[in-house]
Amino acid sequence: MTLENKVIIVTGASRGIGQAVAFLLAKNGAKVVVNHSNSVKEAQETVDTIIEMGGQAIAVKADVSNREDVTKLFDKTIETFGQINVLVNNAGVMISKLIADNTQDDFTKQFDVNVRGVFNTLQEAQLKLADNGNIINFSSSTVKLMFPTYALYSASKAAVEQMTRIFSKEIGRGISVNALAPGPTETELFLKGKSTEIIEKLSAMNAFNRLAKPLDIAQVVLFLASDESKWISGQVIGANGAMV
Repeated sequence: MTLENKVIIVTGASRGIGQAVAFLLAKNGAKVVVNHSNSVKEAQETVDTIIEMGGQAIAVKADVSNREDVTKLFDKTIETFGQINVLVNNAGVMISKLIADNTQDDFTKQFDVNVRGVFNTLQEAQLKLADNGNIINFSSSTVKLMFPTYALYSASKAAVEQMTRIFSKEIGRGISVNALAPGPTETELFLKGKSTEIIEKLSAMNAFNRLAKPLDIAQVVLFLASDESKWISGQVIGANGAMV
C-alpha cells in the first residue's frame, strides 16, 4: 500500500501508538504532520527520525481541545504541504478511577481532549480535507469491555464512535470516516503503574496471549489511510486480538 503524495495529520504523534503510526505512514510515502500538545522534544525527535528514513515531516504544536489551535494546525499543514488528505485523530487522555472517585476536572479533561478534540478536527476537516480523503478516529475496546474504573474514558470514546458514524454520512466528497478501537497496547504510558500480574491478566484475555505492539495498531491505520480501504466508511474497527 502506497501513500505517495498523501499529506497526513496524526494528532498525539510524539510517542506511543501515534508515533508508530507516524513512522509507518512516512515509511509508505506519506508526508506526515506530527502533532503534539506539549512534547516539543519528542515530536522533533519523531520528525528527525522520519527525515533520516528519507521521509518528509514537520512537528506542529496544537492542543486539539482548543479550536484556535486546531485551525492553526490545519492551516500550517496546508501552508507547508499544500493539502491534507488524511486525518488520524489519535490524541487522547485516560484517567482510570471509579465513578465515585472522579473529580469534575477528571471529567472535563477527558471529554475536552477525547471528544471536543475530535469534534474540533472534524469541523476543520469539513472545510479543509481534500476530496476522497480518509479520517481515522481512535476509539478504544474499553467501550465494549466495560471494565470498572474506565467509565468516563469509555464514555468519551463511545461519543467518538457515534460522531464517526454520523459524520461519515455528513461530510460527503468521497471522504471515508472510520473509528479504530485498539485493545491493550504495549506503550510506556499504558504500562506505567501496572503490575506484572495485571499485564499478564490483560494479555491472557485475547486469543494471542500478549498485548498489542504499537505496530499492530499502526498497520490497521495504514490500511484505513490507503485507497484500498475506500469502501469501508462509518465503521468501528476493533483491533484487539479477539479480546472482545
